[in-house]
Amino acid sequence: MNLEQLAKTAEKMVAAGKGVLAADESTGTIKKRFDTIGLESTFENRRDWREMLFRTTDAMSSQISGVILYDETLRQEGADGTPLAKVIAETGAIPGIKVDTGAKDLAGFPGEKITEGLDGLRDRLAEYHALGARFAKWRAVIDIDGYRPSPTSVAANCHALARYAALCQEADIVPIVEPEVLMDGDHNSARCYEVTEWVHKHLYMELYAAKVALEGTVLKPNMVICGKKASKRANVEQVAENTVRCLKATVPAAVPGIAFLSGGQSDQEATAHLNAMNAMGPHPWKLTFSYGRALQAAPLKAWGAEKNVAAGQAAFRHRARMNGLATTAEWTPQLEKENA
Repeated sequence: MNLEQLAKTAEKMVAAGKGVLAADESTGTIKKRFDTIGLESTFENRRDWREMLFRTTDAMSSQISGVILYDETLRQEGADGTPLAKVIAETGAIPGIKVDTGAKDLAGFPGEKITEGLDGLRDRLAEYHALGARFAKWRAVIDIDGYRPSPTSVAANCHALARYAALCQEADIVPIVEPEVLMDGDHNSARCYEVTEWVHKHLYMELYAAKVALEGTVLKPNMVICGKKASKRANVEQVAENTVRCLKATVPAAVPGIAFLSGGQSDQEATAHLNAMNAMGPHPWKLTFSYGRALQAAPLKAWGAEKNVAAGQAAFRHRARMNGLATTAEWTPQLEKENA
């Protein structure tokens, strides 16, 4: 393990003004997104969509520090034969790879999930490193309701995240550690805080036990936010305050950065929350984004079934710039409107 190089890569991933583009949708997930614009999910259409994003060179160079890819995309070439990982790297962004194989039912615990993919991971990581990936992502999903999550679910998922992270560092790949407490349900922000705090404390205990070097990791958590079905929603300032308070209580200062997932928030919500948190700084770690849908929804709609590259790139450029500004607390609703 080259800890110095891992730390440099992690720092680059959370550089001020930049964040990570999550473009690691599975074939099934991207089909659902293409269905919304009436486009068939073929190998070529998936390539064209992602290549359009990666070739928005100004946005990629200025606001995107890394891109999480799906296995298919890491192996894919652009229309001109250039490997897409090379297209990304030439903008200065770092290619990354999703390595878990999905959340499956946790036996004995109805409604709870365990993320799988540890079998054969050491060999896959060596191959991904050879293909150009320098960071990876593993997502654990934690659901909330009246009795969930169970201690078993929290323990199993945090243990798996730690084993994954240790294997990544062995392969000189920075692990993005993603324990997502889901927004589904009607829970309030206090319940989200309680569960998120619990998950993070258990996670860092497992990472310590697995001898993971925190300097060479990035945390990808949820924000402390009410469930989608909650009757009363916390405002931007409350979300920011609760999230920062939770992170300060649970995340060691050795972690170089925290790249939030959007988790079902609207584009502007995700940006506003990130901006408000950075306005409360300085913090022990960098606060940035690792958004998928919140960066891609507007570009996908603009690109459409006609595959309008110029419109898609304009929309992506806008969302990347807005989120880049939020990492330095320079975003405002007015800028959102002026540049839309």
